[in-house]
Amino acid sequence: MRKQISQADKVRLRQRKHIAFRMNLLFFCIFFLFSLLIFRLGYLQIVKGKEYTLQLELKEEIPVNTSVPRGRIYDRNGNVLVDNEPKNAITYTKTTSTTSKDMLKIARDLAQLIEQDTKRITLGDKRDFWILLNSKKAEKKVTAEEIEALRKKHDTWTEKEIQKEINQMTRDRITDKEINSFTKKDLEVLAIYREMMSGYAYSPQIIKSDNVTEIEFARVSERLNDLPGVDTTTDWDRIKVSDNTLIGSTTTSLQGIPRTRLDYFLARDYSRNDRVGISYLEQSYEELLKGQKTVVKNVKDRTGRVVETVTVREGEPGKDLVLTLDSELHEALEQIVSDKLLAWKQVRTSGLLDRAFLVMMNPNNGEVLALIGKQLVQDKDTGKWIVQDYAFGTFTSAYEVGSTVKLATVLTGYSENVLRIGEVKIDEPIYIAGSSVKQSLFNRGGNRVAINEIEALGKSSNVYMFKIAMSLGDAVYRPYKPLPINLEGFDRFRESFASFGLGVKTGIDLPGEYPGYPGTETISGKLLDFSIGQFDTYTPLQMAQYVSTVANGGYRMAPRIVKEIREPSPDGSVFGALMQETEAVVLNRVKNTDEEIEQVKKGMLYTYGPRGTAPNLFANAKYTAAGKTGTAQSAYYDGSDRSKYGTKTVNLTHVGFAPFETPEVAFSIVIPNVSTDRNDYTSKWSNDLAREALDIYFDLKKRRMMEEQPVTTDLPIRRKLEQEGDKN
Repeated sequence: MRKQISQADKVRLRQRKHIAFRMNLLFFCIFFLFSLLIFRLGYLQIVKGKEYTLQLELKEEIPVNTSVPRGRIYDRNGNVLVDNEPKNAITYTKTTSTTSKDMLKIARDLAQLIEQDTKRITLGDKRDFWILLNSKKAEKKVTAEEIEALRKKHDTWTEKEIQKEINQMTRDRITDKEINSFTKKDLEVLAIYREMMSGYAYSPQIIKSDNVTEIEFARVSERLNDLPGVDTTTDWDRIKVSDNTLIGSTTTSLQGIPRTRLDYFLARDYSRNDRVGISYLEQSYEELLKGQKTVVKNVKDRTGRVVETVTVREGEPGKDLVLTLDSELHEALEQIVSDKLLAWKQVRTSGLLDRAFLVMMNPNNGEVLALIGKQLVQDKDTGKWIVQDYAFGTFTSAYEVGSTVKLATVLTGYSENVLRIGEVKIDEPIYIAGSSVKQSLFNRGGNRVAINEIEALGKSSNVYMFKIAMSLGDAVYRPYKPLPINLEGFDRFRESFASFGLGVKTGIDLPGEYPGYPGTETISGKLLDFSIGQFDTYTPLQMAQYVSTVANGGYRMAPRIVKEIREPSPDGSVFGALMQETEAVVLNRVKNTDEEIEQVKKGMLYTYGPRGTAPNLFANAKYTAAGKTGTAQSAYYDGSDRSKYGTKTVNLTHVGFAPFETPEVAFSIVIPNVSTDRNDYTSKWSNDLAREALDIYFDLKKRRMMEEQPVTTDLPIRRKLEQEGDKN
């Protein structure tokens, strides 16, 4: 008996059949869609592949950089020291598909519109140009037989090497008559063509930027559609308002990147014809001064022809630098140094004198106000002495500085526990076996004079310093006997002196600083000479840092030339927005106590008193100054006249600061080789220069205050650090 199917089972059966049908339909649709997708992919790759490849090539983008003006350089008061002067320029940009014949045609067209200087054309340029114009004649310069012989002789050479040799043989066989066959107009075409050839694909190459007349600029601008790749634009000349060599220099567009640094700059997206800083500030701050080039993208087709140009990023001029230098003060000091140097040169014994240095800085923050070096050179035609700028000599040349180091000698005595505040020593002649007598200039009579460190500094006692040196070297002095010393005395001296900035780099933000030359002899007498500045050599900038360290209470400040970095000025007369202000950098604090430093300052004040080495130098001044004079009588000449190397000369130095109560300016003066006669010279030269330099500074300050010009007042570094919670 058949089992009856219930109504519910019938419903479930119909549902299963319906689901199976829907699933089959879904799988069929998926299969169909995948088949369409595979078919479409095959169609795109096989049928349309070439077409899409060509379209992709059409959109290939090539970035191109264009130049922008470099940043300006100002002094601390906003006076422009270096600026940019815009000028008309004509450029050419070639593509990867540009041929020599294309460029030759454009060069000929340009030669009809502009006048091009032909002075830079070389013999090699003329030979290559002759070959370009006379290709058939050039081919006959080297015969087929010669080429075959060349291949047999150099059977290991590649085809490229063979062709290179053939090309050279062709050039060598071009006659003088053929070389000289060019007309004036031909040479102008060549001059333009060689500039076009020197550029890189898609990189604008300057064809002419010097003396482009308005007429030439207009002619070319009107014909740009007929001169593919040619453009009229603006170029820039770097204009130095100041002749201060510290500013440095840049290359020209013709010089481009120096070969010695080519890889360095190319790795940083420079072009070969870019102008770059090659010395001092222009070099040190290249990354800021160079600016940001305009970047455009050239959209080209498969033949290399540019079909569209799109600006990706607008260019920006370089950042502006505001220096710590005061150009008005600097120029006034330069003038007196130059005038005095010429006058001193007229003295009979000053035959080797050829330079002088003056550094002035703020002792509280390290800002350099004036960095002056002047050098005498003789005009070959007239025989007259000419003053040249030698500012970089303030930190690249070093000299024996004499007694000005005695401040450090006394402070070293304190810190090394071989001298007490107020300690009295006997100034008397020192007799060491095998050595000439050592004594102080103020005590030539050979008396026994009791003095403390204040008097020793003010009167410039050599013997007081000798006795400190003996204690540092663990020496026991016995008249007319040898003086054995512990060689560690040299190290103790140098380590202490370095904390003041003597014999080490100052940390100035300029390249090429020289630390000085340390003496090499280690006999006892040289340790004594060290204590009076007649052994190691120091730079004028080191001397300014050293006296600043004493003036501000023992903090060695890094000298700095750049005060601020600003956004580009819109017109050169108004500062751009402040981007960064360089901070004062404390390199170290010397080991001496405040009381010890104050004692040394009193000795510096004594220097200008009635019994000091520069008596009453500032007697009638409206400010109180403190300083130290120096004379190195055993210096040796190492200047520009090599025939006189090793000649004994005398160096004059002077360091100081003012006002005594609240120092705001410190200075150093170094005048090497003032005399070849140890008994015929005067320290008046350096003393007078010190007085005049400070007078100029304070007179200028007073005038500006009366004119209600803003005057920057910096807290003494001690107060500043204490306010910041630094209790060094």
